[in-house]
Amino acid sequence: MTRLGTLVSNLYSPSMPDKPNALTELRRMLKWIVAIAVLMVVGALAFEASQGPLYANQVVATILGVFISMVLGCGLFALAFFSSKSGHDDAVQDATDRRQEQDRTD
Repeated sequence: MTRLGTLVSNLYSPSMPDKPNALTELRRMLKWIVAIAVLMVVGALAFEASQGPLYANQVVATILGVFISMVLGCGLFALAFFSSKSGHDDAVQDATDRRQEQDRTD
């Protein structure tokens, strides 16, 4: 299992029954995100090549900039969906509701 898979699997809680399905969907989304990020890098390099000669620094900066931006931006959205589908958001909402009830009774 990959390191990311191990980290995500350690988030398991028996009180969250939809978690295995959420993990499967997260892994599927991450694979698509990486594939799309690679295509975006190829597209960016193709565009830059059509504008003039490519230099090594330019290629490295484009690869790192486009890939990291795509993976980071889309990955954060994927984690937000995972949090919602796995029940983590419900646990936070329940805790907030309990705190508000305590504040009203005090």
